[in-house]
Amino acid sequence: MPTRFLVVVSFGAAAAFSPAASRPATLGARAPAMVRLASLPRFAESPLMQADAAAAKAAPANAAKAGMMETVTTGIFFTLWYIFNIGYNIYNKKALNALPLPYTMAALQLFVGIPYCALLWATGLRKAPKLSVDNVKTLIPVSLGHLGTHIGAVVSLGAGAVSFTHIIKASEPVVSAILSFLLLGAVSSWQTYLTLLPVVGGVALASLKELSFTWVGFIAAMGSNLSSALRGILAKKTMGGGVGENMDEANLYAVLTILAFIAILPISLAIESPAAISACIAKATASGLTPTYLWTQSLLAGAFYYLYNEVAFLALGRVNPVTHAVGNTVKRVVIIVASVIAFKTPISTQGIIGSTIAIVGTLLYSISKTKFG
Repeated sequence: MPTRFLVVVSFGAAAAFSPAASRPATLGARAPAMVRLASLPRFAESPLMQADAAAAKAAPANAAKAGMMETVTTGIFFTLWYIFNIGYNIYNKKALNALPLPYTMAALQLFVGIPYCALLWATGLRKAPKLSVDNVKTLIPVSLGHLGTHIGAVVSLGAGAVSFTHIIKASEPVVSAILSFLLLGAVSSWQTYLTLLPVVGGVALASLKELSFTWVGFIAAMGSNLSSALRGILAKKTMGGGVGENMDEANLYAVLTILAFIAILPISLAIESPAAISACIAKATASGLTPTYLWTQSLLAGAFYYLYNEVAFLALGRVNPVTHAVGNTVKRVVIIVASVIAFKTPISTQGIIGSTIAIVGTLLYSISKTKFG
């Protein structure tokens, strides 16, 4: 059979380049040869070829399945982020209502996350970070910005309503734009600056008629915004090339939390002494609250604080900047609504309109910053 095949192919190839090839085909000796060529049996496909064909057919289905799993996983992270954030704001407010010790609460909330990440490092479930002394020195200014962000938020939440704090926190893009220009010389597009107007106007409108307005809450929330913007700027200036080994986003947050706790401990003890803490606890128990209740609210606030921040890193690391902006905006709306329901906080009509304008302005700022710079 192989010899016969070679003869037929050679004959056909020679005929193609012969002078007769340009003449009209006639019924002759060549016809049987072509018939014999067409009637040859096809080679059987090898197992490897069959496997390749099956893989090619299955590839679109596998890609669709993988894409669906990615979407579901991202959705789970976003859901947990919102749930943990709501839990933190509710338990933190309950703890502060029972024990008005914002600096002690802030220190405790930072501490609660340390055993959690230490356990992950010790068991090998997460690679432990490797940092030099110079790396730690680089991270200290960023950790102080992280600390200021947290202290400001806790003080504000203790002084006023949760909804009011988050309305003021919506103005963070304004502070960030001003500091970026002053410290980095960064200039944004006119479209981006234009979106700051509804942010400023909305916050002002909501604050004027906010029934739970307090100057302590307002100043502390703005201080939190200032610290958050400084944290971002310092991170850009000092951590552009990365710091240390195994410093992914979760480990970076863990290290910043440890450094922030070390910094806040002496501050907390100086402002709220052990004697003042004991007196506050005695007053709370005398009012009918049990020590179990006080510890439960305080520790749950710390646990939810660490978890919502860590899950936020996981969720926001899987999406593009626009989705990130939408997620942050929806999160703030969810927290405001949840806190109003949980604590029955009264909000005026003007407050609702103003907060809505401010939150929408924050979303537009994030989208414009991504698109126009």
